[in-house]
Amino acid sequence: MADFFAEYGLFLAKSLTFLLVALVLLSAMAGLALRNRRGAPEGSIEVKRLNDRFDDLRLSVQSAVLDDASFKKQQKAEKKARKARDKKGAGDDRERPRAFVLDFLGDIEASAVEALREEVSAVLLEAREGDEVVLRLESPGGMVHSYGFAASQVERLRAKEGLTVTVCVDRVAASGGYLMAALGHRILAAPFAILGSIGVVAQVPNVHRLLKKNDVDVEVLTAGEYKRTLTVLGENTEQGRRKFVEELEDVHRLFKASVQAARPSLSVEAVATGESWFGTDALARGLCDHLETSDSYLLRRADDAELFEVRWSVPQSPLDRFLQGAQGTVNRALEGALNRVLNRSSWLR
Repeated sequence: MADFFAEYGLFLAKSLTFLLVALVLLSAMAGLALRNRRGAPEGSIEVKRLNDRFDDLRLSVQSAVLDDASFKKQQKAEKKARKARDKKGAGDDRERPRAFVLDFLGDIEASAVEALREEVSAVLLEAREGDEVVLRLESPGGMVHSYGFAASQVERLRAKEGLTVTVCVDRVAASGGYLMAALGHRILAAPFAILGSIGVVAQVPNVHRLLKKNDVDVEVLTAGEYKRTLTVLGENTEQGRRKFVEELEDVHRLFKASVQAARPSLSVEAVATGESWFGTDALARGLCDHLETSDSYLLRRADDAELFEVRWSVPQSPLDRFLQGAQGTVNRALEGALNRVLNRSSWLR
């Protein structure tokens, strides 16, 4: 029976290894095909006035709950109020403040940064003193360099004189996601949103002993002492492990320095343990500034400001959508498989 379980375990390990390799190849092929079809995609900025959407919602409810006479009276009153407001602001288009609303839904590669960079450029071209950018952010983190670049886009907004950046976290802004969120002038979080995870993790599977047992040799040739530290197929050394950990510590140091510079009142060392906290506890630790959902905040702002949702849109053919869907499916399957096999993925989390 012991031999059976040993053989079964070896078979399972081999199967999972081949599955991971296949998923990596499929993901690479789908991504390559998608990039080749896109080339340098032409897109455009779409701007929608959120005040109009809120007005439509209010109108729909009023038409349902009020009788005809009351509904017409209410409509007349609102129309009169709008005319008075427009007349008041006709001589000075800066009468009502403006807020530009952006969205960032992060994945492992922070692929939404391609749209974010265009949206940020569009806002910066129009933004004036006293304007606000509301970034609705959701991300559990991902690759270091990708989220570093995404955070740089938020830094571009923050660097604009007279522009206020408000980051809203309704669900999660952890690790690379929090690296982005920390660069806002203030962070609003839902009570059960997850924030923090100021840490770095990287796990690398190694099948060297399995290959050696089956008489498979793998040669890893490098030029440069630390060109390769840990490998998947080759034999890892203590020197390589020490260097790998040193590199992780360097990333962690940069992570902490960035958060500390953006939020000087935060006790970074106390929260840079890799832990994450729900909104209420995050507020107590200084990771956010107020507990509120983005919906609640925007509804309040709509009372005294013009809200504009800014989005970068790239036209897609049916084949592009299929390839993008296939890549997303493979990426999710790959991440799930890695999480199950390795407990944690090999990205900044």
